[in-house]
Amino acid sequence: MRILITGCAGQLGHDVYELLKAKGETCLAADKADFDLTSAESTTGFVQAFRPDAVVHCAAYTAVDKAEEDSANCYAVNVAGTKNLCAACKNLDVKFVYVSTDYVFDGEKKEPYETEDKTNPQTVYGLTKLGGENAVRQSISKHFIVRTAWVFGANGNNFVKTMLRLGSERDTLNVVCDQFGSPTYTKDLARLICDMLETDRYGTYHATNEGFCSWAEFAYEIMRQSGSNARVVPITSSEYPAKAKRPMNSKLSKQKLIDNGFTPLPDWKDALRRFLKEID
Repeated sequence: MRILITGCAGQLGHDVYELLKAKGETCLAADKADFDLTSAESTTGFVQAFRPDAVVHCAAYTAVDKAEEDSANCYAVNVAGTKNLCAACKNLDVKFVYVSTDYVFDGEKKEPYETEDKTNPQTVYGLTKLGGENAVRQSISKHFIVRTAWVFGANGNNFVKTMLRLGSERDTLNVVCDQFGSPTYTKDLARLICDMLETDRYGTYHATNEGFCSWAEFAYEIMRQSGSNARVVPITSSEYPAKAKRPMNSKLSKQKLIDNGFTPLPDWKDALRRFLKEID
């Protein structure tokens, strides 16, 4: 299978590419320097030259706070860019994986979100990622939309790396304790995406590592597993204001994965242990 992976300079795109390459697939890793996703002409030319059998679209505008003041560029990448990529694939009969986010929900539900729950994004980032989802649904019949959250991987910056750095610099760390979700290790998510590409069980899925925690609990476990003596001090979201509203509930139900025969991701504490070993 000939597979195009966008966003390969990022955490997930990098791991998807490495895993597919290790499996012997013919892969093309692409990022900003290779073609301009916001240009229909550039995107079409690049895709038509490679003529993929499958596309894993990891490229995205992910600066959640910055997007509130930079909505035009966020829209250009996440919505218009996704439309350009879909249009370029129109006559190629590709399988298409679109990586989405918990931010398509408002975070007010008490239980974990199911894939069919009503979307209600509260941020520019969430609105544009939902716009990308809809572009894929309208254009590509063979699609997998994979919503994830709290992502960490070796190839890029993330919450785990930030906590490790701050834990080496400070005695105490103030971390939000009233937002809940599931951390997601990109190597585990990449494995699932590769499994999906081998099937025709298309649709919208939720994929995070198993188990739920708050950001403060996540930080505590990072300190514990890394052997740091830094103390985590739980604070409320109101004590840590941000330009973009964060979902209070980012819990995603993975029932649809199970129902369709996919293996859920391992527990997040196990994923963290493996990640820390990877970057050691």
